[in-house]
Amino acid sequence: MIKPLTTGLMLLLVSVISWSTTASQNDASRSTELNLLVYNTHGLPAIFAADEPVKRFPQIGKLTEGYDLSLLQEDFAHHDLLLQHLKNPTVVERGSDALVPECWLCSGSGLTLVSNLQTPAWQIRTTFKPFKQCSGWLNRLNDCFAQKGFQLIIMEHTSGHRIYIVNTHLDAGRSEPDREARASQLEQIALTLEAEATNEAILFAGDLNLDWDTQADNQLLKNFVGRLNLVAAQKGGDVSNGWATLDYIYYRSGEKTSLTLIGSGEDIAFTNEAKPLSDHPALFARFGIQQGTSQ
Repeated sequence: MIKPLTTGLMLLLVSVISWSTTASQNDASRSTELNLLVYNTHGLPAIFAADEPVKRFPQIGKLTEGYDLSLLQEDFAHHDLLLQHLKNPTVVERGSDALVPECWLCSGSGLTLVSNLQTPAWQIRTTFKPFKQCSGWLNRLNDCFAQKGFQLIIMEHTSGHRIYIVNTHLDAGRSEPDREARASQLEQIALTLEAEATNEAILFAGDLNLDWDTQADNQLLKNFVGRLNLVAAQKGGDVSNGWATLDYIYYRSGEKTSLTLIGSGEDIAFTNEAKPLSDHPALFARFGIQQGTSQ
């Protein structure tokens, strides 16, 4: 016969083991948050930018400290100034590839990843893929002088989370050849993601130069996001600035990694004396990251 005290101890032991197992399971599925910035920095040489980039870029650099990841576009002529005002970021990667021949007339991709994620929990790998098609050398908006393309960023967490991230800047012109170039560029991105990120979680963001209010551009965008089953997290910024909606953040969950949108919008801190630090909005989105598919 088991004594009452012994029975009580056994029940307590079973309860502790059960609680420990549940707690362990909860810890394993606990959400990790990711705070993302997407920003076209208007980093042209000062003579073309028609403002004072040397004053803007130190502020931009400091403001990226508030984000886990910053995906920047048009970081052309003032990258060194940006670096000087970053506070020990984990990773800074430009959109370039030593194996890809540089265009000697071009200004680079203008794409930059700034990461403040804590390692070794997160590991980041990046590649750059130049676009195969552009529009305009000495006409339209001269996009071919920028070696545009897209950064493909793979984030992996020790818990098993994996996210494929695209940072890109498509051709900017408004003519039909420009739109054909954008269609080709989207096709290249889609084919890459279909080949390398099947059933994976994806974040797709940047200055797409697809005007939300232009039917042909809008249709290109809808076809692309529908093809990859992407969901809008944020498009454009504060309408009071009078800017066209050209900047976007899209996402989807994967089989093993779930992305849940917690909040998004425009970060109005990216101003100086009430003036924007760029001619584009600073978009942000905050995601919860968990195991399993949930969207």
